[in-house]
Amino acid sequence: MSTPTIGTLAFRPLDPLKDAELLHGWVTHPKSAFWMMQDARLQDVERAYMEIAADEHHHAYLGLHDGEPAFLMEKYDPAHRELVGLYAPEPGDVGMHFLVAPTDRPIHGFTKAVITAVMAFLFEDPATRRVVVEPDVGNKAVHALNEAVGFVAEREIQKPEKKALLSFCTREQFEKAVRA
Repeated sequence: MSTPTIGTLAFRPLDPLKDAELLHGWVTHPKSAFWMMQDARLQDVERAYMEIAADEHHHAYLGLHDGEPAFLMEKYDPAHRELVGLYAPEPGDVGMHFLVAPTDRPIHGFTKAVITAVMAFLFEDPATRRVVVEPDVGNKAVHALNEAVGFVAEREIQKPEKKALLSFCTREQFEKAVRA
């Protein structure tokens, strides 16, 4: 995805060993508190992403901005990970998390461009009918971003690690939101 004001956003599969040090700096940064890895050691990050790499129901991607690492995206099958027993998954549901790397040089509109690129990437797969997210109820900034790309909040749920806002976005809701 490329825009005149933001540049080019692309994805590549995350390499847990090669990318662990970079990710460690991102997930332990104070701005990444909702990622819940503030106290993680480098080995903890490496282990967490090795587990994801070995999991057929969970995948991690490094997001690139003009070729440079700038964000992280995870997709998962909510029938098997994260939301098991917390809602009734439908065929074509895909779970998603994203994290924009902390920076001292923010670009206006960058995070919205990232979530838009993430959603477009997920909907490139014709089997994806709906994207499911479960951000912390206190993460008001991400709720606004989710709404901007078409997510509709359904209800609060209690996960083991947090109280979350279960939200959904269909392909049609996403396309309508980005056209507006």
